[in-house]
Amino acid sequence: MKKNIALIGVPMDLGADRRGVDMGPSAIRYAGVEKRLINLGYIVEDLGDITVPRPKKLETVPNHNLKYLEEVAEANEELSKIVSQVMADGSFPLVIGGDHSIAIGTIAGICQHKMKLGVIWFDAHGDLNTGETSPSGNIHGMSLAVSLGLGHPVLTSIGGNHAKVHPENVVIIGARDLDAGERKLIKDMGIHVFTMHEIDRLGMTKVMEKTLEIVTNGTDGVHLSLDLDGLDPHDAPGVGTPVIGGITYRESHLAMEILAEAQVMTSAEFVEVNPILDIQNNTAKVAVALIGSAFGEKLL
Repeated sequence: MKKNIALIGVPMDLGADRRGVDMGPSAIRYAGVEKRLINLGYIVEDLGDITVPRPKKLETVPNHNLKYLEEVAEANEELSKIVSQVMADGSFPLVIGGDHSIAIGTIAGICQHKMKLGVIWFDAHGDLNTGETSPSGNIHGMSLAVSLGLGHPVLTSIGGNHAKVHPENVVIIGARDLDAGERKLIKDMGIHVFTMHEIDRLGMTKVMEKTLEIVTNGTDGVHLSLDLDGLDPHDAPGVGTPVIGGITYRESHLAMEILAEAQVMTSAEFVEVNPILDIQNNTAKVAVALIGSAFGEKLL
């Protein structure tokens, strides 16, 4: 991995339509992310937070069931440009959120420089809804679908009017809460998913070995998109959509350690830390610890 890391904060809560997650970047910084990476020998430049427009009121796009579409799209356009510039400058983009809708902009920016991106989606959810299938209209549950070229054109056109990633290069790890439309899409597109059932049966080592085979097959980069609700709420309580029965703290570290050893990660984002719902900033501390493992931190 590149020694220069650009830290980009995105205080986005509109994709989740729940206050608190916009303070995630501040919580992760307070938990010591920059110092952790510097101690590992990286050169870190904190670019601060992008500006997320504040809506005057909730407006749902008629016939599309999308909350705050204009504002979410505007912020992701800006994020896409910043991520693209970071990569053009030769640095590693590390995005901290903020809700998971920001993956739209992160991936769009990365794909200005990567022709065939492999994606590891570490999450309790698939984030594969569209406006037509979403029960809530919250765009943070649509970000992977948008990156696959599915959804409202205002979102799919960010960073270019084309699919940013392909289903055969995507792996979802830790899924345990999928809507009906998402399950159908997974089967129709052949997306690789390791649910908690597979993690329990195979173990995290085997899951990560298989994941790396998939995301590195013919790709020119690997992006990690880690939602803290992929972990069990016992270990990461400060998230907006917790689902019991998740990945353990230790399993998560093992996954990050195996990823670091493979030396294939070219970009990353850590999202959905909500300090309002947290206990003594523990979820942000977990995020920073996992970032450490993903960037090569070892005990010995």
